[in-house]
Amino acid sequence: MSVARQVVVEADGGSRGNPGPAGYGAVVIDPATGEPLAETAEYIGVATNNVAEYRGLIAGLTAAKALFPDAGEALRVHVRMDSKLVVEQMSGRWKIKHPDMKPLAARAAAILPPSSVTYEWIPRAQNKHADRLANEAMDAGRDGRQWEASASTAALDPPSARTPGTPSPVQGPPGDQAAGAARARTALAAARGTAAPAADALFSLAEEPAESGGVPAESGGEPTDAHPAPQQSAGAPQTGWGAAPDLGAPATLVLLRHGETALTPEKRFSGSGGTDPELSAVGRGQAERAAEHFAALGTVQEIVSSPLRRCRETAVAVAARLGLDVRIDESLRETDFGAWEGLTFGEVRERYGDDLTAWLASPDTAPTGGGESFAEVAERIAAARDRLVARYAGRTVLLVTHVTPIKTFVRLALGAPPEALFRMELSAASISTVAYYGDGNASVRLLNDTSHLR
Repeated sequence: MSVARQVVVEADGGSRGNPGPAGYGAVVIDPATGEPLAETAEYIGVATNNVAEYRGLIAGLTAAKALFPDAGEALRVHVRMDSKLVVEQMSGRWKIKHPDMKPLAARAAAILPPSSVTYEWIPRAQNKHADRLANEAMDAGRDGRQWEASASTAALDPPSARTPGTPSPVQGPPGDQAAGAARARTALAAARGTAAPAADALFSLAEEPAESGGVPAESGGEPTDAHPAPQQSAGAPQTGWGAAPDLGAPATLVLLRHGETALTPEKRFSGSGGTDPELSAVGRGQAERAAEHFAALGTVQEIVSSPLRRCRETAVAVAARLGLDVRIDESLRETDFGAWEGLTFGEVRERYGDDLTAWLASPDTAPTGGGESFAEVAERIAAARDRLVARYAGRTVLLVTHVTPIKTFVRLALGAPPEALFRMELSAASISTVAYYGDGNASVRLLNDTSHLR
């Protein structure tokens, strides 16, 4: 009888352009010691992030099997990735709809018996080794060569820091309320040389100056310092954010909803599973006015767009005025509304009344016909946020996207419950802004600004 062998596979993939020059990395780890048993990485040419992530998974599983070729079904592999899409699809909880993903998922599933492999999503910060490998592979491709294990410096952490079972001191991605509050308490306590205060004490100590909570005069620009120190007399106890360390310039996400389509004024469900309508004449005019607005501000440094046509057309109008390229990010697409696509709210209530009631009551309920739940959208947007914040630290990036993604960015930044999605108004071509700081905290700067359209 074979002795059971257990390993952990951490895998990652990335694309500089999405699609663009892409690579993957994977490491097989001893779960008892945290020691890496095998590393693999490869530059794969032009591909999307999702393709690269799946290729990383395939390479990691292949490497694990090669280490123990005689283990058979006694080999147990626990896969850890920061790609929610891959983890959920390979776990069988999400459908695989994209034609490019289906053969890759099938390849991954065929490497080892399904009962031998388990999957876990982890934050990107806990997937550093595989991320470094993927970036080494992309760097090698940029230089016209392939990655070589002998030249890798990806294993930078000591084994104790890599042990899979060791949780990080503060969990949660940037902008999550609990994680941000915990980090803020730690920073304040460290600066004062005292123990971290209780959560309720944090808010009595951290009263922001009135001007930091207001709407900036120019939407989309660099926000003012989120942690200014209030004036105090000598010897007075430290209050406010003045004790916190200088966090530097935030990553500022300027969220632009696309211009109108023919479906917009009729208030019809228009997600990622429908007809992908183009901008109407009104929508094209709104895109041009948004372009003029951002050109006058001069603060936007990068543009990222949903792949859907109405967003791409809006983004291109802005990019043409700013002289910037447009990156496409699949994660910024609108919710898939299933059988409700193209229908009004009233029509959905008439045809699918019970389903609509359940959808309104729970973020875990998907629209009729295999649509996407708000909980699934939140997972997707949280992962996109983490990736974008890390990539554009200290910069201002324009995200051209849709109602649900924008509301979700704002909801997560505020730590608000899912029902907050139904309490925000977002007009076509409106602008909202969220800044993300180095301590994990987020600051909502603007919501549904339409002044540039008047």
